[in-house]
Amino acid sequence: QVQLVESGGGLVQPGGSLRLSCAASGSIFSINAMGWFRQAPGKEREFVAAISWSGNSSYYSDSVKGRFTISRDNAKNTVSLQMNSLKPEDTTVYYCAAGAKTRYLDYDDPALYAYWGQGTQVTISS
Repeated sequence: QVQLVESGGGLVQPGGSLRLSCAASGSIFSINAMGWFRQAPGKEREFVAAISWSGNSSYYSDSVKGRFTISRDNAKNTVSLQMNSLKPEDTTVYYCAAGAKTRYLDYDDPALYAYWGQGTQVTISS
């Protein structure tokens, strides 16, 4: 089992920045992919960003590309999401996810991720 704990959500004005962090613990050896998703009430979970175990490859949805940056620190078993130029439409709950990459599932597929955090609320409002 892998436990994921997110932190860093909150309220920020449009155009502002937030940094989300996710700390992983437990059977870390079983995972090699980590990502962030978000889900608004009544909507499907949406891919935001993902990063390979090495950190050499990162992936972003078109809606956040150029504004968000995902990074990881394997020494600390953490993954972070730096969110800049935030927009009101970025408001929702953000989830950290971890899993084992296979050739059959892409990084943007929620099915790749066996472990999920509890979510952290991000609100963009003036």
